[in-house]
Amino acid sequence: MGLVYADIEIINAEDIVLSRRFIIGEDEIRRMSLNLLVDTGSYMLCINESIQEQLQFPVVEKRKAQLANSQIVECDVVSMVELKFKNRRTICNAMVLPGDSEPLLGAIPLEDMDVLIHPLKQELIVNPEHPYFAQMKVK
Repeated sequence: MGLVYADIEIINAEDIVLSRRFIIGEDEIRRMSLNLLVDTGSYMLCINESIQEQLQFPVVEKRKAQLANSQIVECDVVSMVELKFKNRRTICNAMVLPGDSEPLLGAIPLEDMDVLIHPLKQELIVNPEHPYFAQMKVK
């Protein structure tokens, strides 16, 4: 199977809260559309420093991450990251990878949105068993 990419809208969820409280206008919500590499080998959403600079997510901690080349780097972890894909959404944390590293859509946000990789089409799809809304196991 080749590489799978998905068009994802990424939004600063803190801005959504501020907009709902009429502190900022809806047009001031920081967001962007990205074509993310779907990477089930990565646990978290990973963005790069350029995306973080534009969307200004709040930094909540630092963590060490092992990159694909086995290098270990210390990264900021940011919160209040909203992702939208088709009729699905999630709010999650993201690791901020150095420089212009390729952003990755990891397993945690994939599971939370209840989406799957279609191996023949090599694309991200909404779970066909739950086409209208995400379904989660809670046991």
